[in-house]
Amino acid sequence: MAVDSPLSSPLGPPACEKDAKALQFIEEMTRNAESVQQRVLAEILSRNAETEYLTRFQLNGATDRETFKSKLPVITYEDLQPEIHRIANGDRSAILSAQPISEFLTSSGTSAGERKLMPTIKEELDRRQLLYSLLMPVMNLYVAGLDKGKGLYFLFVKSETRTPGGLLARPVLTSYYKSDHFKTRPYDPYNVYTSPNEAILCPDSFQSMYTQMLCGLLDRHQVLRLGAVFASGLLRAIRFLQLNWRQLAHDMETGSLNLKITDPLLRECIVKTLKPNPELAQFVHHECSKDDWEGIIVRIWPNTKYLDVIVTGAMAQYIPTLDYYSGGLPLACTMYASSECYFGLNLNPMCKPSEVSYTIMPNMAYFEFFPHEPNLDSTGFDFTRELPPKLVDLVDVEVGKEYELLITTYAGLCRYRVGDILRVTGFHNSAPQFHFVRRKNVLLSIDSDKTDEAELQTAVENASHLLREHNASVVEYTSHADTKTIPGHYVVYWELLVKDSTNSPDNDTLEQCCLAMEESLNSVYRQGRVADNSIGPLEIRVVKNGTFEELMDYAISRGASINQYKVPRCVNFTPILELLDSRVVSAHFSPALPHWSPERSQ
Repeated sequence: MAVDSPLSSPLGPPACEKDAKALQFIEEMTRNAESVQQRVLAEILSRNAETEYLTRFQLNGATDRETFKSKLPVITYEDLQPEIHRIANGDRSAILSAQPISEFLTSSGTSAGERKLMPTIKEELDRRQLLYSLLMPVMNLYVAGLDKGKGLYFLFVKSETRTPGGLLARPVLTSYYKSDHFKTRPYDPYNVYTSPNEAILCPDSFQSMYTQMLCGLLDRHQVLRLGAVFASGLLRAIRFLQLNWRQLAHDMETGSLNLKITDPLLRECIVKTLKPNPELAQFVHHECSKDDWEGIIVRIWPNTKYLDVIVTGAMAQYIPTLDYYSGGLPLACTMYASSECYFGLNLNPMCKPSEVSYTIMPNMAYFEFFPHEPNLDSTGFDFTRELPPKLVDLVDVEVGKEYELLITTYAGLCRYRVGDILRVTGFHNSAPQFHFVRRKNVLLSIDSDKTDEAELQTAVENASHLLREHNASVVEYTSHADTKTIPGHYVVYWELLVKDSTNSPDNDTLEQCCLAMEESLNSVYRQGRVADNSIGPLEIRVVKNGTFEELMDYAISRGASINQYKVPRCVNFTPILELLDSRVVSAHFSPALPHWSPERSQ
């Protein structure tokens, strides 16, 4: 029940006193966005004034915005690699940050195929925790009674390793779940999960998913919200249920736990709570044995009010499938974050996915924005070598325009290009609200993987070498992220030139081409295939000769210029996919898993 508090927020009546303080904090930050940004920049520059990086650009202790902008260049990850390698190899001097680098957070793959290493400091955990603490107070404005049940969230840790200098390198969420901020979090009736920490922290993906699903089924009437980080993760959980419901039902009927759950802490935790429940087992058998799984989420978890998943950007492709399985439950995107920095939250989390906008919280980092024009990157301007045209500050962006996001963080990233393209949709007080448009230059994405055009080109070239013994070559190609399968997978359409029809590439050769492409893709993709089971085998569909000419004719019929037409390297438009699929003569899948190891190569 809402409380009448002197701290009541313009956002709406808070559900409790704790929520009132959180909502008031949001109001204060967004009302004073400009002064908060100036303070954040001054703090970052003051703290790190003696670092090697800032000294190099002769700031001489200056903390004002004008000096900062005139002396520090805009950078990419590649510009920082020498410094990052030094830190990773054990150099503990103040290179980027005056505070010690506590660990590296691994981000999406570089062109060299390795994950990026993003430096972080201990206090960043406090900053992330602060943003997490704002999510439920906002959600409570829109959905009542969330303190009367539990959340079924499928959360997982991923592999981690150590750099040669001994620092941990791991994904940002793995870092958070393994921190005391998460493991010893205080009880909050609005934030109770069905999954015990032991299930979330189990490194084996099967055991973790199995026990989280089992706990979710045991608590099915208590579940008020279902979630995962990405939409793809929630769909993988549904697919897991399809494949394993019989064993889960057996465990519930007998009160005995699947012998495949071997992690001692996890097994001990689950066995304590698992009791024979033949009625529940029979219910699961009745629902899951049906051929039609439409609405399975609300059939099994009937009190679910919404799904908490990211469905913006590349994840939007999963919305129809989520709607099918959930019976059209609302989809809540609550937060905008990355390995480099946590940015902000959605103040209207129950809006339509196409209308999701995130309010940047100005206390998280110092933000700048480069006006984004689709053809600007083809001008030849080298952003990494010269100061670019004037960047726009947080409060000065304009509604309707698109921008590329840059950040300056407490951990030592200065004027760093994140690679996200955002569109301004409005303001909350003086803080802008952004719709996430896309990742810059990303062609294909199924889960947390990101494959760009150059990487896809290299993969096709490497695979096409296997065609030489058949005196054949790839004439043209395009691609598509097929999310109709669970997990989704990459589809690459090839048109081949075969000079000797009696020696055409056979199925085995083309399957090896699939595997060769996978071996060429970055480590994030390969981890998704090997360790996370979040990406299915890559597929090559060979199309009839002349297909890509038909594709060009179709594009020209829709107004494309014949002089400027280029084959799209990724297609999502249904009529084009239908055209391609109608010309397929054979389909081939990767016959094995690509090589992947959690160990980093330095």
